Amino acid sequence: MAADLHCHTKMSDGSVGIDEVVLLAKTHGIPTIAVTDHDTFAGSTRAKVFGDRHGIEVISGIELSTSDPATGRKAHILCYLCDNTDRLEGLCKRTHDSRHRAACIMIQKVMKVYPIAGDMVIRRAQGSTNVFKQHIMHALIDAGYANEFFGDTYQKLFNPKTGLAYFPVRYPDVHEVIEQIHEAGGIAVLAHPGEYNSYDLLEQLAKDGEIEGVEVWHPRNKPGDEEKFIAIAEKYDLVMTGGTDFHGMYTTIPMPIGTCVTPNDQLEALRKRKVRLKNNRGK
Repeated sequence: MAADLHCHTKMSDGSVGIDEVVLLAKTHGIPTIAVTDHDTFAGSTRAKVFGDRHGIEVISGIELSTSDPATGRKAHILCYLCDNTDRLEGLCKRTHDSRHRAACIMIQKVMKVYPIAGDMVIRRAQGSTNVFKQHIMHALIDAGYANEFFGDTYQKLFNPKTGLAYFPVRYPDVHEVIEQIHEAGGIAVLAHPGEYNSYDLLEQLAKDGEIEGVEVWHPRNKPGDEEKFIAIAEKYDLVMTGGTDFHGMYTTIPMPIGTCVTPNDQLEALRKRKVRLKNNRGK
């Protein structure tokens, strides 16, 4: 059976609990998942405990937020099978601090537009390692100011160019993050390259041997993306992964776990790449 290697929980910006993600995978007949919460291993670590109880394999994972210095655009790196997660704690904390500062500023700006209490947002972020824009939107929906998470109200407030409440989060350099992943014994995979127009970045990272894989199968791929990513993966011997990018109700369209998956042969290729890297580092 295939694996869903991109799932988020309440530990970051997902709406579903860790145990529920595991049970949803079991219900959908997905035997292997990776919990890849943003900039924290907490969800992945706890999900493995639940997975062991219910016969679901949970692969260690995290999605690290980065910035491409060549373009200034965001780029997300999935890290799998990391041997020393503690070595990435400093990196995660820096992003956490920047995101927390941005969230506090955005909440204050939102409150000037819509008269809600800041505590409403904090309650909806309870259990998460930080406050995300989805939590702010959740509070606005519950307060009656919006009826969807990523509609007109979201654009009015959080559009990076015109949003009334937008405040940027400072993310670390993508190349430095990948280097730290390797130093921690992890596998680096460029997530959804089409999401942030990272086509050139993908080619560069692959050509320079910085990444081990690319997320080929993703629900928000543009027409032609899958074929393009497969061609680059085959050219540079990259592992090809797939995942739903599951966020529960914090999404634009319904995407249950298993919407996009990693084929068995690529899951095995991921494991083999891990062994190969470990042997190379041991030399």
